Amino acid sequence: MNAAVILVISILLLLAGYVFYGGWLAKEWGIDPKRKTPAHELEDGMDYVPAKAPVLMGHHFSSIAGAGPINGPIQAAVFGWVPVLLWVVIGGIFFGGVHDFGALFASIRHKGQSIGEVISGSMGRTAKRLFIIFSYLTLLLVVAAFASIVANTFGTTTSAGAMREGAALEANLSTAMISLLFIVLAMIFGFLVYRRNVSVGPATLIGIVGIVAIVFIGLNFHPVALSYNTWMWLLGLYILIASVTPVWILLQPRDYLSSYLLYFMIVVSVIGVLGATFTGAGSLAIPAFGLAEAKGNGLFTTGSVFPALFITIACGAISGFHSLVSSGTTAKQIDNERDAQPIGYGAMLIECVVAVLSLCAVGYVWTDAVGEMSAETGKLASAFASPTAVFATGISKMIGSFTNEGVQNIMYQMLVLAVSVFCLTSLDTATRLARYMFQEFWLVDGETPEDVKDGRKILVNPYFATAVTVVLGIALGMTGYAKIWPLFGAANQLLAALGLIAVCAWLGDIGRNNKMFFIPMCFMLVVTIASLLQTITAKLSAGGDIWNYIQAMIAILLVVLAVVLAIIAFRTLSAQAKKKN
Repeated sequence: MNAAVILVISILLLLAGYVFYGGWLAKEWGIDPKRKTPAHELEDGMDYVPAKAPVLMGHHFSSIAGAGPINGPIQAAVFGWVPVLLWVVIGGIFFGGVHDFGALFASIRHKGQSIGEVISGSMGRTAKRLFIIFSYLTLLLVVAAFASIVANTFGTTTSAGAMREGAALEANLSTAMISLLFIVLAMIFGFLVYRRNVSVGPATLIGIVGIVAIVFIGLNFHPVALSYNTWMWLLGLYILIASVTPVWILLQPRDYLSSYLLYFMIVVSVIGVLGATFTGAGSLAIPAFGLAEAKGNGLFTTGSVFPALFITIACGAISGFHSLVSSGTTAKQIDNERDAQPIGYGAMLIECVVAVLSLCAVGYVWTDAVGEMSAETGKLASAFASPTAVFATGISKMIGSFTNEGVQNIMYQMLVLAVSVFCLTSLDTATRLARYMFQEFWLVDGETPEDVKDGRKILVNPYFATAVTVVLGIALGMTGYAKIWPLFGAANQLLAALGLIAVCAWLGDIGRNNKMFFIPMCFMLVVTIASLLQTITAKLSAGGDIWNYIQAMIAILLVVLAVVLAIIAFRTLSAQAKKKN
């Protein structure tokens, strides 16, 4: 199949979904541009800070993207391009877009508070507490997984302790240096916009010039060479500080500027796909329908098409983490309710485009990737050892097909940099969200951390909540990304099911149309519980490693929490239906 045809058709379908289905959702739910948002009503200069739509889109898009829309489609490619493409497009329009948009809108109408508060109002305080526990456990897995990914991207060694050499080491050192400089650049941008009142337009031009400058510096000067473990500790220190600083200092400006790297990555990838097609090199070698049962090899996923496909491809179709971003940081910064559709629904569909580009990338190098797999070990060569490497290799080779090797090498490093920047933004956003969840768990309805005067005062302290999260997340991340990701995938998708349930129950409670949630929430519940039960069986059967037992126990806890919440939710929905009748 031709990559350009797949890409163009997908973009047109996603665009139609945004205009027609997204617009219909906004009308059904009652988006009101005249209504005051929490960012204005509760502005505090710390978490509640109004942001212009382009700036907030940058934060939201960078936070939800991470490595997800790249990792998922590439790991699931073993099932064939047709199942992957169908899930990305259909899932994005009817599952993920509804989930993200709904979570953002519900949070806006609940003073920018989390989905836990949305649940409290329609399903009760017990359901709220169970959801917060579930969300916090998932966020710990997010912190652990993304910290491990970033440390692997920066370090001179891998999480397994192997030393890096040659081009791989150079790419890591450059990426680490550029990422450090990027943090400084973001703080300068925030200072100019929020303390010197420089308009966003001129500040953006300065920021883009700054990005070009730090990339040039990082590619040619990168003296910082640290191991995986050292980077893990430094990342822990970074997120400890970043997640308690006012959003205008780092979170808003860094995520806004990093979104331009993501836009750059998308544009370059589209040019690569179209350019390769025009030179006659745009065909995908990947089969339309692949394996029904994948054994895995360090890159591709394991398990059967159902449920593995729907768990592996998360951010490119639907992801529970998105509901926490929507109702955690984004809802506290949205300037006008009319921005909810482009930011909530639109950002999800742009992520779907990234997922389709990732499918094109792995399809382009499919023959090489499978050809370099060791017959003895079943492992891939180092060039294809991670989804990020596959994506960067595929897109850069497409570009190389109509340019030259020098351009191809530069594009490879830029693409690796872009992915690592998004992982870093997702990492400290997840830490901030986990801090919110930890604090919220100890509060009663209508109470704020400032209202607490008893022994809970330390538990709702933002610094204590952040410290607990960082210590637990980094400790878990030290075990390595590969051990965490499978469990994170299932927990994340189950969180999506619970997010759908929460918004569905709330809309029913206020008398709005919620039928568009019925199929997505039931489907995601079945898929994710089935996957977790498989994980429990596999981990208990494997035995030996203590982490197998720990992951099995976490999976059991997640299943129990999900089942209890689902029962409460369906009782709530049933009661709402009886009231109508």
